[in-house]
Amino acid sequence: MTGSRPLPASDADGAGEALAELVAIVDRLRDPQGGCPWDLAQTHSTLIPYVLEEAHEVADAIRQGDDDHLAEELGDLLLQVVLHARIASEAGRFDLAAVARAIAAKLVRRHPHVFDPAAERADDPEAVRRSWEAIKAAERQQPASASPLSDRLAEKVRGQPALAGAMTISRKAAAAGFEWDAIEGVWAKVQEELDELREAVASGDRAHAQEELGDVLFTLVNVARWCGLDPEEGLAGTNRRFLDRFSRVEAALGGDLGGRGLAELEGHWRAAKAQIRAEQGPGPTPPQADPAGGGS
Repeated sequence: MTGSRPLPASDADGAGEALAELVAIVDRLRDPQGGCPWDLAQTHSTLIPYVLEEAHEVADAIRQGDDDHLAEELGDLLLQVVLHARIASEAGRFDLAAVARAIAAKLVRRHPHVFDPAAERADDPEAVRRSWEAIKAAERQQPASASPLSDRLAEKVRGQPALAGAMTISRKAAAAGFEWDAIEGVWAKVQEELDELREAVASGDRAHAQEELGDVLFTLVNVARWCGLDPEEGLAGTNRRFLDRFSRVEAALGGDLGGRGLAELEGHWRAAKAQIRAEQGPGPTPPQADPAGGGS
């Protein structure tokens, strides 16, 4: 690692000791003699929901700006890494050391501007991104493809949540020229897809309805792109606002929503919205988005 700057010894030692303790705990949990039945029953596949959940909780803690919460959620995510490495090591496939060595080698390999004194310097994030992608492509040494953009996008979005993946695909396809002439075309597509979803639901064909729902969501992601909006952030905000309002409705009804009429529930919902608005006070006027912005 020519040119690397390791952590100060005290920091590195502390991190190493803490990680070793976590590894020892996971080893104990996975010990067939006296370990935890739940942990022993887990496989790579059964842990998939937990990996995704912990990653999303890390993102939520970042959005909230809560350092204590973020540290806790990063620990939960780290546990998933250690668990997966332990499961693989039991089968003799790889272990945590191999995982760490692989990512360390990749970071050095893909940051020549930091670790290789003879390499060309990268003076801005965009130059780093281009260099990273070029090195990544060279590592794969994939044969020539008749659909190179589609292949790259398929690889890129496989590790992204569906909404983020849709935005990535939408942006790249638009940049390649697969784009509406104006936002009116996007709105027309939204209406078309909504009509098709309504028809699919009415038909009782669940598989078809599922496809049409995906089409509606993908088209709304295109609306977000045109308007310079972030669909993931938008939906996360809506989730938080809904839970805030819903908790107030529950409190107003003593936690018992059963047997209530829609008119009564709607009244409490509106009251909760008004209460939140009054608590927040007048906010800044949001900037007006350019309706034609983000088209390419």
